[in-house]
Amino acid sequence: MAKLNIAPTKSSLLSLKQQLAFAEEGYDLLEQKRQILIFELMSRLNRARDAETKVAEAFKRAFAAMHEATLDLGSAALDRAALGVRMEQQVRLSDQHLMGLRIPRVTVQTETLSVQFGVGGTSAHTDEALRCFVEMLPLLAELAELENAVLRLARELRKTQRRCNALSKIFIPDYRETIGYIMGALEERERESFIILKMIRDRLGDR
Repeated sequence: MAKLNIAPTKSSLLSLKQQLAFAEEGYDLLEQKRQILIFELMSRLNRARDAETKVAEAFKRAFAAMHEATLDLGSAALDRAALGVRMEQQVRLSDQHLMGLRIPRVTVQTETLSVQFGVGGTSAHTDEALRCFVEMLPLLAELAELENAVLRLARELRKTQRRCNALSKIFIPDYRETIGYIMGALEERERESFIILKMIRDRLGDR
């Protein structure tokens, strides 16, 4: 803690008390924000872990089906079949707001799965691989949204924590110490003035 270099006057004392009250109110608001950010961060972190597990399982199923299709057709034939796929998937980005923070929302609109391959030249594993990869798209979008949210919330939480620390460990203690010093100095002045006034009255009374 360090006392501020401010003249010990009544006007300074009043100004410091107002600033201290404002700082304490700001600290309370920042602390509330910090608690909300922690809750939101932990919530999304848990959801992101679940999403990672789902994506890993979906990848495993999709690549297993593609491996079987490759064994059935060969990689060259599978590549040619993939070139004939005509499906449109749309990715939409929007913003969701939390405590003044913009967090992207990612949604995927997948086309209804239809027959993409002819009767000849492919196998059931080819259709299965396509289905698995298409079904994986919303899971990837959810994971991307959650991971982005976790990063932004963590960054905002660090910033809020630094501000809370600055107020609680530097700004507010310095102001409180300065206010205590000024109050003590003003009380000392009042005692000195009272003693001087009493001495003057005593001298005038002796005449």
